[in-house]
Amino acid sequence: MVFKKLRQAMGIGGPSIETTLHDPNTAPGRVVTGEITIIGGQFNSDIKAVNLALRTKVEVESGDNEYTSNLEYSKMPVAGGFSLQEGARHSIPFQFPIPWEAPLTHMYGHPLHGTTVGLATELEVAGALDPGDLDPIAVHPLPAQERILAAFSNLGFQFRNADCEKGRIWGVHQELPFYQEIEFYPPGQYARGIKQLEVTFVSYPQSMEVVLELDKRGGVFTEGHDAFSRFTVDYGTVDHTDWERQLDGLLRDAGRRRGFF
Repeated sequence: MVFKKLRQAMGIGGPSIETTLHDPNTAPGRVVTGEITIIGGQFNSDIKAVNLALRTKVEVESGDNEYTSNLEYSKMPVAGGFSLQEGARHSIPFQFPIPWEAPLTHMYGHPLHGTTVGLATELEVAGALDPGDLDPIAVHPLPAQERILAAFSNLGFQFRNADCEKGRIWGVHQELPFYQEIEFYPPGQYARGIKQLEVTFVSYPQSMEVVLELDKRGGVFTEGHDAFSRFTVDYGTVDHTDWERQLDGLLRDAGRRRGFF
């Protein structure tokens, strides 16, 4: 599976870039491979640098305001300075590692509404920087993430939305400056106390942290508030646990401790 994108990089007459992804489907901790071809324009060009970077839309809270920003992270240089002659072609193969904490773009085999991840090719020519277009990357769940998500589905939770929030989760080690929240509507047995459930995965090479945020239903005279539950999943033993039973117990215990049920 090969995906290509050809575009003019530095304006009329300047060099253009052809980015080829061998396969845009990947998962946290894996790599995306491909090739960048820079095609010389109508004059010789002095190429200063070629970089690849991941970009994701994140929600940013600033005081009482909230806005969306395109956040660039996990940047990698793929070539240093070289001269590109008029009309010449210069090809650069690459292997780009996907961070373990990368947000998911697919779930249950379908696109995850609310989250996109793109790989940008950045070209710097004689002091001018072209930030590049995005080649979409499909980040699928790790087997452990897929098992947890399947358990929520088996318990009756319905997917609502997903987004990425800039910031850090208290008590959880993060390499990236943001985290993803996957939101679910609760089934009937939880709906009396929980308005929605937000699930966050923070993955590492051998295990992952799973953070559950329970958005409590507010009463007539009380305002709803959030509650958290967190646990660690070891990749080597994930298949030896009855996660439907485990998650049901975690949700009910967390709810009882905070007076949800």
